[in-house]
Amino acid sequence: MTVDGGGSIHLQARRLTAAGAELRDEVVAEEVAVALVYNGISHAVMMATPCDLEDFARGFTLTEHLVESPSEIYDIEVEDRRAQFGGRGIEVQLRIANQRMAALQERRRSLAGRTGCGLCGVDSLDAALRPVPATRATAKVSHAAITRAMAALPGEQRINRLNGATHAAGWAAANGTLLAVREDVGRHNALDKLAGALAGRDRGGDGGFVVVTSRCSYEMVQKAAAIDAAAIAAVSAPTSLAIETAEQAGLALVAFVRDNRLTVYAHGERIEA
Repeated sequence: MTVDGGGSIHLQARRLTAAGAELRDEVVAEEVAVALVYNGISHAVMMATPCDLEDFARGFTLTEHLVESPSEIYDIEVEDRRAQFGGRGIEVQLRIANQRMAALQERRRSLAGRTGCGLCGVDSLDAALRPVPATRATAKVSHAAITRAMAALPGEQRINRLNGATHAAGWAAANGTLLAVREDVGRHNALDKLAGALAGRDRGGDGGFVVVTSRCSYEMVQKAAAIDAAAIAAVSAPTSLAIETAEQAGLALVAFVRDNRLTVYAHGERIEA
């Protein structure tokens, strides 16, 4: 087994067919436990692909509203602990504003969970279903732009081309040009990484939107609204709560984006034919 440092592991597997058995070189997605530690206190443990972890930590912190702005994140340091934990552990140390840390300790939760599990460990319905702030985006998004962005997304999935196991989240400008893409074995993680990558950078003006290679759940809508997307477009189906949340957040929700077709589930007035 060989780790390539880019989110994949190279190994041999035995393939069985009608013609017999053979050993094959295979590439599989790497998955490790990533602990997010704030001001020295562990807050969350997520199973994730170990690349773009600074983006992941920054994006998780922002989309979970642990801070109000990127300026309240003072420092991020990735500490590889895999030698201590059998190849499966990484800590990300974050230093945030003291007032945010005090608020975090009040609502502290432990997220030891499944791969990219968006609500693992939330200890109350109030915490799980907290109101989602409305997106500040006001522009409309065209059918053509959504189709263009989704069509371009597979070409930007470097890790998935190797192992076939990672989700992607991309940020597209209003014309459908992809400006940033991040990948992870967890769909929520991919979107958190994207949020972190976008923090403090040019997003191509109003009308930017999110495209994802997965279904669209409540947490995905919540995270897209947190980064002021005009819309979220998914290749697969939405859930009922995702649709309700998108309506509340003023976010257009589009799903089943395939070939030149799509279905609009929320805020159809923001999607131009």
